Amino acid sequence: MSTLERSIAFFRPHHQELRQRLVRSFIAIALCSAVAYYFSEQIALFFIHPLFKASPLVYRMVYTNLPEAFLAYLKLALLVGIIASFPYLLYQAWRFISPGLHDHEKRIAVTVVFWSSVLFLSGAAFALFSVLPRMLVYFMSYAHSGLEPLPKLGQYLTFVGRTIIAFGLSFQIPFLMVMAGKAGLVAASYFRAKRFYFYGAIVVLAFLLSAGDFMATLLLCFPLFGLYEAGVFLTALLGKKKKEKADQQAG
Repeated sequence: MSTLERSIAFFRPHHQELRQRLVRSFIAIALCSAVAYYFSEQIALFFIHPLFKASPLVYRMVYTNLPEAFLAYLKLALLVGIIASFPYLLYQAWRFISPGLHDHEKRIAVTVVFWSSVLFLSGAAFALFSVLPRMLVYFMSYAHSGLEPLPKLGQYLTFVGRTIIAFGLSFQIPFLMVMAGKAGLVAASYFRAKRFYFYGAIVVLAFLLSAGDFMATLLLCFPLFGLYEAGVFLTALLGKKKKEKADQQAG
């Protein structure tokens, strides 16, 4: 048997299992998206309500292309389906990698999955219930009797979805910092020394996540600055506890 054949034979079980996990994940997304599409109108109204509340001049949505409403509901259902199936997707990823992990690595992986999910959902909720209403009030402040706003359904739902995902991903920053510190890759003193460089990177990241929207960038930057400082504090706290534990064991 050649080296190539041996390599193929070695990776075939892993490849088959990966394909099985991916198929299950896609089925979960499809099922959740199908359910979400059935309630897509109610979900869309839930997201549209803050816009109606932001200005009395906005009381309806418009669409200018015939398939726009259908595609908007379809994308909304897919977004909700991915978020709803996210725990199951993490479970499938966990089942794929867990056989090759030691017990302590499994405990770390469970912690990573749990806190990553919590922070993502927290960021999404913060965007939906805190940031988005303020952004809409600001944007609608330009509307008056001589300047009528006519927001398009598809573009508005895309804007809402992009904002939610941006904040959900951005809320991972302190967790990643803590995990890097816990793994011994970076110390809290490094984060303090390079604070302003990281602030600049945060501004660029916020600008990219908000697709160049300056108001969204501004509203995203300040929470990220706070999250960065929280990450510095937690990294230092865990590093101190780790050092005290090492000193006790050495003594």
